[in-house]
Amino acid sequence: MTTEQFVQLWQCFGTVVRAHQEHLDDLDRAIGDGDHGTNLTRGLGKMQDLWKDPIDTERNLADLSKKVGMTLLSTVGGASGALWGSALVKAAPVLPSASACDDETLVLWIETFVSNIEERGKAQVGDKTMVDVMRPAVNWLKASTQEGSARLPVLRELARQWSEDTKDLQARRGRASYLGARSIGHVDPGSFSSALWWACVDRVLGG
Repeated sequence: MTTEQFVQLWQCFGTVVRAHQEHLDDLDRAIGDGDHGTNLTRGLGKMQDLWKDPIDTERNLADLSKKVGMTLLSTVGGASGALWGSALVKAAPVLPSASACDDETLVLWIETFVSNIEERGKAQVGDKTMVDVMRPAVNWLKASTQEGSARLPVLRELARQWSEDTKDLQARRGRASYLGARSIGHVDPGSFSSALWWACVDRVLGG
């Protein structure tokens, strides 16, 4: 991954979240506050301002991860800002102070990123959160025998299915957990936005 691809990844995420904002809010309205899409769109829109200065696209990967994380922490409301933002900041040291990294470092960065989301949210697979997409995706990526970008289109579809599978789960974390059994039958909005992120990983890095 290069610094240019890193920027493209987050630009892509901002674009697709904006396109799905209403649907994300609808998903969240069923089991939460109803503002998941709105909050993410606001923060990712502010993040787009980072790239108005060409100098920012030339920064090293570690700096970019930290800067995006700090931006999301300060602009995305609710749990999403804390989870995405803090995880990006804490994972930043895994990336080099250089303009590119190899696939092994990229996977390690994502692994660290996801581990911090789990730690911050005190969530695990089965809790009906974004972790139900992010953790299986990382585990699959590490275990895949396919080489390089060829595996990403497959992972994109798996992430979409893992998100859909949260419909059958009862929420055990977050605001949705207060609904108990009533949370069953609804896709978790955080898992849906996480699947959109993996779609962007495929689009930018999978070619």
